[in-house]
Amino acid sequence: MSDFIPSGSDGQGGWRAGLQKLGGNLAGMVIPNIGAFIAWGLLTALFIPTGWLPNENFSSMVGPMILNLLPILIGYTGGRIVHGQRGAVIGSVATVGVIVGTDIPMFLGAMIIGPLMAWILKYIDKVLDPITPPGFEMLIGNFSLGIAGMLGAMLGYLGIGPIVSAITNVLGNGVSWLVDNSLLPIASVLIEPAKILFMNNAINHGVLGPLGVVQAEEAGKSILFMLETNPGPGLGILVAFWLAGPKLLRGSAPGAIIIHFLGGIHEIYFPYVLLKPQVVLGAIVGGAVGVATFMVTGVGLVATPSPGSIFAYLAVTPPGNHLGVLLGIVLSAAASFVVSWFILKLSKVDASEAEFDAAKQRSKEMKAGK
Repeated sequence: MSDFIPSGSDGQGGWRAGLQKLGGNLAGMVIPNIGAFIAWGLLTALFIPTGWLPNENFSSMVGPMILNLLPILIGYTGGRIVHGQRGAVIGSVATVGVIVGTDIPMFLGAMIIGPLMAWILKYIDKVLDPITPPGFEMLIGNFSLGIAGMLGAMLGYLGIGPIVSAITNVLGNGVSWLVDNSLLPIASVLIEPAKILFMNNAINHGVLGPLGVVQAEEAGKSILFMLETNPGPGLGILVAFWLAGPKLLRGSAPGAIIIHFLGGIHEIYFPYVLLKPQVVLGAIVGGAVGVATFMVTGVGLVATPSPGSIFAYLAVTPPGNHLGVLLGIVLSAAASFVVSWFILKLSKVDASEAEFDAAKQRSKEMKAGK
């Protein structure tokens, strides 16, 4: 795959450079599609049954967007970065196999299969182009892409999709074990990084939600509804990027704060963390502080807040629990902000901007086939 971000030559910074490179690659697939995420987020916030303007017809677009459109866009973008338009096409085709092979949003699967198949096609083209007879370029090019795309879709269906689902199940089982052993704050170590990889819906609706429903039926409320949906950690991260992040991203942070905290669309802050992976520590600390506060104050929710906005939180908070809920959100945001702010301040902001510019330039070069 392409080198978006230059890796450090010294051993001490090697792992940091590798982490930064991985985060930059992932962010490079998501950031160009933020507009599509916002469109999906607005549809969700407005028209789902618990939204501001419930509408059955408009809300019917929410599921297809998150299950199909957004993963395909990510696979398309990842493929395009690696091998131009041909990489984009094969990345999209292969992503469909990942989508059909599972029943959860396949953002991580798209991040894997899109660039992978584009990289494979790139080397197929290197072999075939020199030996293709004149006049047969389009024929051989289309069939090579079609055959490789078909095999990539099969690989996604049989391999990548089940692997990502298995990873999600392992994370879910880990969270369940922590819940069963009353180690809820530690659950943030699993939940927050998993959210950044777009496994938030699978963990929330596949693990925490069902467990919370059982608990709420017995006690009238459940803290499990609050582990993944707490908007505090994401709010703290976005405020830190606004005040101390790369200047290139500061202008977009206020809008992201509104969409995240008021609209409940947590996915909006994930690319920020992918660009600076170390900031996930802020999310983990903030999540743990929030969960600990919820436990100490003995609060819970009567249902999953959907979407995870402050308004949805207050709507499903039972009487007498509002102070503890708000305190947990505020403290988690504060803890996340402090950790993220220090991480961003200790890093070289100018270097981060240069790296981001280098990533965009490298993307243009790859698009041009250089």
